[in-house]
Amino acid sequence: MARNNIKIISGLEPLGETLEELWISYNLIEKLKGLSALKKLRVLYISNNKVKDWVELLRLNDLPSLADLVFVGNPLEENNPDTFRDEAMRKLPKIKKLDGIPFVRDDED
Repeated sequence: MARNNIKIISGLEPLGETLEELWISYNLIEKLKGLSALKKLRVLYISNNKVKDWVELLRLNDLPSLADLVFVGNPLEENNPDTFRDEAMRKLPKIKKLDGIPFVRDDED
């Protein structure tokens, strides 16, 4: 679904119990509310879209299986280059890897 000028995420509910990876990079997506039904989603590539608000990114906390997120190239990340990674690690506790780089948290050995 990458590079399709998608603006809104919708219609994924029938895939909620089966879809494990979603690659929707290089689109025009600003809002992430259409992802909440994807309970099995482990990998989300949503780089180079138009997400600019933490409120939207925090919706990913509703995805219990999500561990690998590629988000680089969104305004939220680009406008906060020095703080984005640390803040994302705090605000998205289930994510294990961001933009291809594993998180190393203090509570991990």
